[in-house]
Amino acid sequence: MLNRAPAIAVLASGRGSNFEALAAAAARDELGGRIVLVASDQPAAPVLERAQGLGIEARVMPAGRFRTRLEDERPWIEALHERGVELVLLAGFMRRLHAEFLGAFAERVLNLHPSLLPAFPGLDAIGRAWDHGVRVTGCTVHLVTDAVDSGPIVAQACVEVRDDDSIETLRARIHDAEHRLYPAAVRRFVTEPWRREGRRLVFSSPGAARGGTGGAAPVALAGARHRG
Repeated sequence: MLNRAPAIAVLASGRGSNFEALAAAAARDELGGRIVLVASDQPAAPVLERAQGLGIEARVMPAGRFRTRLEDERPWIEALHERGVELVLLAGFMRRLHAEFLGAFAERVLNLHPSLLPAFPGLDAIGRAWDHGVRVTGCTVHLVTDAVDSGPIVAQACVEVRDDDSIETLRARIHDAEHRLYPAAVRRFVTEPWRREGRRLVFSSPGAARGGTGGAAPVALAGARHRG
């Protein structure tokens, strides 16, 4: 079971806008935990500078020879364990995690994906949803497993595709929804008891958190507290 206000690590590869939303929530005591480390596989990732500007430790970690996964996950695991990390949040982290890392943080790794999973897993989810002509898309927070974007769903937010949208305006509204959804989902995952029923995560307390303005439907949250 996660401790109250657990230490959190954010893994990121890019700009860090979702990290900033998480950090802002943590600063308001609305995340349910403390971000103690931002780790990146990209030395030039802007997220590192953003983290340092907020007084959060930022560290470049070795990625190895492969483009889509970490060659050796052990240094990452050790760095997180050294800092007492209990919960890992992926925020634009562009490498898959596998059994060694996921076993070290069993049911304690969350990811944010810009579609309503199981629709459009993988890369360019917004572009693929746009090309497909969907009328509603959105974003999903899910537990990470060793299959791409297939873990149990913790939370989702819907975003309508409007007739006057361009892909750029749609992308902007999805990102706005992400910035609201991710901190709310993390807080509930950390602070409320949960259980797994098959693929479903079910909160013990009734009701779902509400949120979303400017094009996003109410946030749908479902989750369960880590049993380990």
